[in-house]
Amino acid sequence: MAGGGGADGRVNEHGQLADKAITSVMWSAAQRWVVRIAGFVTILILTRLLSPQDFGTVAIATSMLPIVNVLADMGFSSYIMQASHVDRRMLSTAFWFTTAAGVVLAGGLFLSAPVIALIFNISDVSGVVRGLVPAVLLVTASTVPMSLLRRRMRFRALAAQSICAALVGQAAAVALALMGFGVWALIAQTVLNQLVTFVFCWFSARWIPRLSFSLAEFKAMSTFGIKVVSVEIVGVGRSLAENAIIVAALGPAGLGYLNIAQRLIQVVQDVSAAAIVPVSTVVFAQVRGEADRLRSAYSRSLSMGYGVIIPVMIVIALVSPIILPAFFGQVWVPSVAASQVLAVASIFVTGALIDYGLLYGVGKPGMWLIYATAIDGLTILSAALTARFGLVSWALGFLVVAIVATIVRWALVAHVLAVRWQSVASPFFRAMATAAVSGALGYAAYVLSQPLGPVACVVLTGTAVLLAQFGAMFVIMRATFREVVRLVSQRLPIVSKSTTNWTQRLSRTVSVRERAASSDSVEKDM
Repeated sequence: MAGGGGADGRVNEHGQLADKAITSVMWSAAQRWVVRIAGFVTILILTRLLSPQDFGTVAIATSMLPIVNVLADMGFSSYIMQASHVDRRMLSTAFWFTTAAGVVLAGGLFLSAPVIALIFNISDVSGVVRGLVPAVLLVTASTVPMSLLRRRMRFRALAAQSICAALVGQAAAVALALMGFGVWALIAQTVLNQLVTFVFCWFSARWIPRLSFSLAEFKAMSTFGIKVVSVEIVGVGRSLAENAIIVAALGPAGLGYLNIAQRLIQVVQDVSAAAIVPVSTVVFAQVRGEADRLRSAYSRSLSMGYGVIIPVMIVIALVSPIILPAFFGQVWVPSVAASQVLAVASIFVTGALIDYGLLYGVGKPGMWLIYATAIDGLTILSAALTARFGLVSWALGFLVVAIVATIVRWALVAHVLAVRWQSVASPFFRAMATAAVSGALGYAAYVLSQPLGPVACVVLTGTAVLLAQFGAMFVIMRATFREVVRLVSQRLPIVSKSTTNWTQRLSRTVSVRERAASSDSVEKDM
């Protein structure tokens, strides 16, 4: 107990990291639930006040922001989060560079607004782009304090600031939309969100930059960061190309319909499996020097991600024909089929999020760059071939690319973890087996409950999918099931004593069954 150098010290250290990671995941999940649910309510209101053209115009303008932010950041935020050691000289160097770059790029964005409008052949885009320039300055000035909070796993503070920022921005958007400001309501939402985030993150980080700049530190960060920037540029380029293709084939309204379908999926994804990603990236960075712990952390993150996302996306795929028109209005019916296909594709994308965190956590962004360039190129090709046939064709093409990308990543991750590719693929196949069970029972519940009305149909379908997934995980994904049960029994004080005792007994039962059965193949190799 007194020392930290022996086996007991390492066990204690490992236990503390796991405990901190679990707490961080829960805060991250709570933040996403509050922000996304509030945002979902806001979208319900805004879709009845604004037109599909308004959403399409803003989607084009906001698609420019990531590339500007990425160029200003230069990958320094990722470097700070995964670095073995940070000091004030490094942090000050990162701050002064990102701030200066943000000013230059914001000015460039302001001047290039007419060119962007000309490219998309939509005159209104120019004013919208210029209205978003303050958001660029605020994001880049927040880079270092945000990175410090993530590195320290201060996800409670991050959750608080994210919730406040989202609520302020959303309230302003609704108020301005009601007053007839149109697309400017969405612009104000983005800018105010970043302003509140800026204030909170600087207050929480309690860090002040020095008037110093180290060329040596800059070179070290740039060597790592240029690979990160390249990945992000490729991703933003793919997004811009897809938007241009869809606008050319289906017009701004088509992009607006797709935007709503994507927002629905993003909301659901963010409040479920995506909460694991920011925490797992930091954990991967902290255990990358210990092969067994890294493999174990990856296996648990991937299995938990699949276990959480599958039932949620299956429910969305089944009940989209009910919830989209009911929430957003009949004008958004063309978004339904695309959202159903994207819900299925999101299951595959969850694996990509975990793998992205792994490669960045172990300091291999260059490897991810090669992968991302190939897959994003394939995505653009798919969009060019399918968009002219409609949103559903585009979404199906995206699904095919997501499947191909998943297979490619098995080999990539297997190389990084020094295991067989079958071991990396094993959690996916187990997860798909549970998806087949919950999907089949959910579809049966959806069909049988339709005569009872839309509300009953949604409730019964969701219940059937969740129960089926719970049972399937008990049989097929025992280790993940036990982990979920442990989290519920240990981390949720609102759970009653009887429920806690039941979950603990169930967890012990699963443990006995696991010792009697053969271990999961991924755990054998990892």
